[in-house]
Amino acid sequence: MTLAHRFGVALMISGSVAAAVAQQPGPPQAPAKPDTQEIKSMIERLRTAVGPRWAYAVHFWCEEPRANRPDDPAIPPTRIFDNVFAIGNSGTTVYVIKGSSGLLMIDALGGNDAQATATQIESQLLPGFQKLGLDPAQVKVILVTHGHADHFGGASYFQERYGSKVYVSAADWNLMENPPARGGRGGRGPAGPPTPLPRHEGEIKDGEPIVLGDIKVSPIAVPGHTPGSMGFIFPVRDNGKSHIAALFGGAWLTPQILSDEALQTFQMSVARFKDATRRAKVDVLLQNHMLMDPIQEKLDRLAVRKKNDSNPFVVGAAEYQKFLDVMDGCTNVNLARRKT
Repeated sequence: MTLAHRFGVALMISGSVAAAVAQQPGPPQAPAKPDTQEIKSMIERLRTAVGPRWAYAVHFWCEEPRANRPDDPAIPPTRIFDNVFAIGNSGTTVYVIKGSSGLLMIDALGGNDAQATATQIESQLLPGFQKLGLDPAQVKVILVTHGHADHFGGASYFQERYGSKVYVSAADWNLMENPPARGGRGGRGPAGPPTPLPRHEGEIKDGEPIVLGDIKVSPIAVPGHTPGSMGFIFPVRDNGKSHIAALFGGAWLTPQILSDEALQTFQMSVARFKDATRRAKVDVLLQNHMLMDPIQEKLDRLAVRKKNDSNPFVVGAAEYQKFLDVMDGCTNVNLARRKT
């Protein structure tokens, strides 16, 4: 029995509700109005303020954002730090942290239905573990950044097969278990049996660390993209040297799916995460969607990295804050566009 068939049967037997729809492209949007000179000036001021390191991120978020897609090319499974591994594709990345008591995984890939989810598990997630020499049975904890299917889809497979404990914020457990009507975003709903939901287990709580052996992840609530989106701060090691990584797990990719209120909430979350990461001295940038700072280029650099070369994921504390400034500034731009 295939993964997709098993997922579909399990859901029909259990009567589970449809999964929250992942952020995927809907029908073609009406052509955007040309930017006013004021908005163009806002973008240029932001570009100047954050500097050349973030020029592409400004372009992506302010001018040409796009959602992750099912056909985003797979990335080579890569050990990016002594204790952290990246698996997935150029649009959506899973991170696996190795510790003294097993593996902790951030997100689990997935798609808008059981078939799409099974395809990602079979073609990317499990082969990634195999190529990296990691045992999926050692995944003790899965942290889901937010309640969209492209992040939680594979979690039930690990939960059922390996006993992994799945953690989601309370607000996004509710989103997953009581999603908007199918097709609510642009009239497109899942084509087949819905994405399998994991059993409601652990809850991620703002400010309460999640610990697995010597792994400690500090969650920060960042609502906006979803009501219960979470960001994470955790230590990593690079050739034995300690760094602090952060992942803002609820970044919008296409602003039109969010209301004005949601964008304003998101902006407050960015400010809060900015303060937390500044205090933690975060110097490593990780994202579950790295479209705004492409991951493949970093993996290419790691593949030819020499002993004294820097790690491309280590951006430095000041530059990490500028990355969040881009997110904040482009949210301002999109709010301003709605007033024109």
